[in-house]
Amino acid sequence: MNAGHRIAFLFPGQGSQYVGMGEFLRSSGHEVISTFDEADAALGFPLSQIISEGPEDRLTLTENAQPAILTVSVAMLRLLALHGIKPDMAAGHSLGAYSALVAAGALQFQDAVRLVRQRGQLMQQAVEPGMGAMTAILGLDEEKVRVACERASHIGIVDPANFNCPGQIVISGEKRAVDFATQVAMELGARRAIPLAVSGPFHSRLMAGVVPELSRILRQTPVGRPETPFVSDTEAKPLSDPEDIRGYLARQVERPIRFQHVMSFMIESGMDTFIEVGPGKVLTGFLRRMPQKVHMVALDAPGYLESLLEILREDCMQHEANE
Repeated sequence: MNAGHRIAFLFPGQGSQYVGMGEFLRSSGHEVISTFDEADAALGFPLSQIISEGPEDRLTLTENAQPAILTVSVAMLRLLALHGIKPDMAAGHSLGAYSALVAAGALQFQDAVRLVRQRGQLMQQAVEPGMGAMTAILGLDEEKVRVACERASHIGIVDPANFNCPGQIVISGEKRAVDFATQVAMELGARRAIPLAVSGPFHSRLMAGVVPELSRILRQTPVGRPETPFVSDTEAKPLSDPEDIRGYLARQVERPIRFQHVMSFMIESGMDTFIEVGPGKVLTGFLRRMPQKVHMVALDAPGYLESLLEILREDCMQHEANE
């Protein structure tokens, strides 16, 4: 089915969750539906019910949102596999890296869902509620965003956290410092600033306390060599050694996400079709801001799979006709 295409799977991170996500998957067959049952069994509580019914404030808790997004992403991954669609390369945004590692064959789903539950608990506990914040700065280049953070350093810790796409950089840190840096960014010419609805200052130095315990948990978790190239979202390069992957996952929580660089790397590596595998359409939104033009599909709606299959069938027939 991939004939004529080089397909990249992109997996979303925290913030993409919503009550009822993945409902359309429940008519897709046992192998897909069983993903939700496997998550419940691995965690020892009905995560699937929280995904399906909420309430929203419970789903949004970091310790629930992370395994919930991973579960829906893996269910979609299995649906694609049933149709013979597999990735030539995989990457994820923050939490999405764990979904990508499942897709690449380096992590088993049950291990991954337990891991991200523990990861979410550690990240949630790292900073007292209300003390941290994240804000997306739109329309300002990297140099000026760094200047804004430096000028706020006398207030507190604030760092560039997510380099998402051209014109969008997220800053993260202590709330007072983030607010001051946001004000400076607007003075430097930012078009807009959007506070993010998150429970902590992720991918900043304030997450450093999470690293030792997450490292310990990862040492106890089986990690294999990826069968499909996996691209790190902090370094924008492939990782294959299991120990390198463990170290990357532990440090990822305090390091900036360079998703713009990930997308550039994948495009330069020949990927021409990108499928966002998980809830929401955030990552395809990032792709639209890239200078290179590629095929892209967000899978989070009925009908999108059929559209994707039709594109691949037509191109597969064209490929065969040209041989």
